[in-house]
Amino acid sequence: MKLNKNYDNIEESYLFVEIAKRVDKYKAEHPGADVIRLGIGDVTLPLAPCVVDAGVKAVKEMGAAETFRGYSPDSQGYEFLREAISDYYSSFGVRVASHEIHVSDGAKSDCGNIVDMFDDKNTVLIPDPVYPVYLDSNIMSGRDVIFIDATEENGFAPLPDKKVKCDIIYLCSPNNPTGSAMTRGQLKEWVDYANGLGAVIIYDSAYEAFITDADVPRSIFAVEGARTCAVELCSFSKTAGFTGTRCGYTVVPDELCGGKFAKMWQRRQSTKYNGTSYIQQRMAWAAYSAEGVAQCRKNIAVYQRNAAVMSDALDELGIFYTGGKNSPYVWFKCPGGMGSWEFFDYLLENANVVGTPGAGFGKNGEGFFRLTAFGSEENTKKAVERIKNLLKG
Repeated sequence: MKLNKNYDNIEESYLFVEIAKRVDKYKAEHPGADVIRLGIGDVTLPLAPCVVDAGVKAVKEMGAAETFRGYSPDSQGYEFLREAISDYYSSFGVRVASHEIHVSDGAKSDCGNIVDMFDDKNTVLIPDPVYPVYLDSNIMSGRDVIFIDATEENGFAPLPDKKVKCDIIYLCSPNNPTGSAMTRGQLKEWVDYANGLGAVIIYDSAYEAFITDADVPRSIFAVEGARTCAVELCSFSKTAGFTGTRCGYTVVPDELCGGKFAKMWQRRQSTKYNGTSYIQQRMAWAAYSAEGVAQCRKNIAVYQRNAAVMSDALDELGIFYTGGKNSPYVWFKCPGGMGSWEFFDYLLENANVVGTPGAGFGKNGEGFFRLTAFGSEENTKKAVERIKNLLKG
């Protein structure tokens, strides 16, 4: 028996473990400290009322013989949810047919599983800083990974280098961790680049609901040519607060690889996955109803106000940042030339605020810091005032 040696090539994921260790140590030494956490990107507001009602109704259906449901008809998802997702895309002018939608338990799972579609000899292009799943899932499969630099100079939204050859491209917009959001023109450059190479873009649109600028597409399929080169991963986690409920979907257009990619993905899912539960799918369906969208948008508006509070403070302080608008993340340059972890300690000890050191997301994250807008409005305002008072002094 031989284990997969590729796992030996994965760096230890210490970022949030180290954050917790430092915070716990500080709180033990300062038991009265009011520490505010604006680090991990988990939502804090409850599910929309109509989503809860749909979940309760679905549970009751499972408790009656007449309405009980066992295995899903197939792993692709119930038609009622796929139709609702298709209508949701139509609401912002993008055509996606229900049969092109594949429901899952979340975008992270699909991101880790989509690599099964590709030969291990493919070369993968990933921006740095990076959401770790893109990198680690490909290292596990033994693929060669190359990086494109996202930096202050390009606004953490790099454009393709036509001299670089690759087979698989990962893009996330609005981006985690940097909050940067690509314009239609920028995405068009990536689409043309991928089509020219015969490459596939794995496009993570988990934060599309936070987009407000008209020139920032909410789907890569709003860009001409994307249907022949892209797969889109999306999630209800941030749109509808499903981080603990779990539901997402992947869109595979008919035109991709002449339809073969969709058949392969469906085969992969039907072989390795029994489908998302009926209860979760009914709750997701409710989130994309007219009532559900309106209720979910109230929660999103709270997070958007939080992001604006952070952005306004950084503008006042004259600190470079990306995100804040079109994104729940604010990614800013550490003041005074401090390193990411140095600033983490400085902020914790002097303002009792916890964020995420950018160095944990790659070499280009060193010297940068991430705050998230997913806290309460009260705590966000309090934390930002502390940061302003600290950095002004």
